[in-house]
Amino acid sequence: MSSDDAVTDLYDLRVVVERIEGRSVCGLAPGDYLELTESSRITIPPGKHFCLYALAACLPLLPAKQRPLPDGDWLARDCHVACPDPDERVILRIERTARRRIPTGDLT
Repeated sequence: MSSDDAVTDLYDLRVVVERIEGRSVCGLAPGDYLELTESSRITIPPGKHFCLYALAACLPLLPAKQRPLPDGDWLARDCHVACPDPDERVILRIERTARRRIPTGDLT
C-alpha cells in the first residue's frame, strides 16, 4: 500500500451529560451532548449549547478515544469525565458511535 492509499480507522464520538451531582450553573442538563465526527468536526444539536469548561475537561481524551485501543488499555474501559467546577459536578460520558476509515492524508 502506498502512502497515498493509507487509511486510518477512527471512531466518531458522542460526549453526553450523564448526570449532574451539584447545581447546573452552565445550563447543561442530563442528555445534552455534542458529537465529534470525521476526526475533527464538533457539532451540537440546533438550539443547544455546551459548556466550554465541560468541553475542556474531556478534550484531552477525545483523540485517544477516537483510535482503536489495545485490549486491557484503561482508556478502553473508562468513559467518564468530570467537569472541573466543584459546585456543578457535571459527569460526562464519552461514547463511540461509529467507526470510519479515513484517508490518512485527510486527517488534521
